Amino acid sequence: MASLYLIPVPLGPVSPDACLPPDTLAVARRLEHFVVERAKTARAHLKAMGHPQPIQALQIEELNEHTPAAAIPALLAPLKAGHDVGLLSEAGCPAVADPGAALVLAAHRANIPVVPLIGPSSILLALMASGLGGQRFAFHGYLPAKEPERSQSIRELEKTARRDRATQLFIETPYRSVALLDALASALAPDTLISVGADLSLPGQLIQTRSAKAWRGQTDAVKDRLVVFGIGIGV
Repeated sequence: MASLYLIPVPLGPVSPDACLPPDTLAVARRLEHFVVERAKTARAHLKAMGHPQPIQALQIEELNEHTPAAAIPALLAPLKAGHDVGLLSEAGCPAVADPGAALVLAAHRANIPVVPLIGPSSILLALMASGLGGQRFAFHGYLPAKEPERSQSIRELEKTARRDRATQLFIETPYRSVALLDALASALAPDTLISVGADLSLPGQLIQTRSAKAWRGQTDAVKDRLVVFGIGIGV
C-alpha cells in the first residue's frame, strides 16, 4: 500500500546533508509525487536534496492556508492510485504548526499509512536548549500582534507557566521579533525566564535564556531573526 511520507526540510539556507539523515534524503529522492506548502520553495528543497529527476518533471501540488477543505481529498488521489507521496513544509517538520496536518488527518481517515521522517523541528530545538524543562510544555503559534491583546496573552501564559510548571512556547516573524521581546520583558514579572532561540540550526543561531529583567534594553539581539520564544520558571 502507498504511504504518505512526512519529510522535514532545513530551517534555513544550509545543506540538507547537515541536518537530515541519509534515510530521510533517500526517501525524498525516490518519490515523484509531493504535496507542499509552496511549490517554488519545495522545488528548491528537492534540488538541494539531490533529487535525481528533473525537478520540473515531479508532480507537485500545493496545500496552504488558502486551500479549501473540500480540495483536500483530491490530494490523496496519487496515494489511492498506488504512488507514495511526500509532504513538505516551508521549513522544518511538516504538519507541525503547518497546514499539512489536514492532509495527514485525511490520510488516516482513508486508512493510508503515514510515515514521519527524522529532521529538524525549531520548536523542539528551542525547548531542548531553553533550560526551562520539557516535562510539561505547550506551543501557542503566534501571539496577538497588537496591544493590549498581546500583553494580556503574555500574562495569561505566565500564569499557566507558574501554575503548571509548564514551559510556554511561541514563535514570531523576523520583523516583529524585537517588538515581542520588548513586550515580554515589560509585561512579565522580573524573575520570569525568557528563552530565545533564533535562527536555530543555522550558522548564526542565537540561544539565550535570561530573566525578563535582564532582557530589558537587550532586545535588538533578535532583530530580523525568526525566533521561537519560551517563558517559564526553570526546572
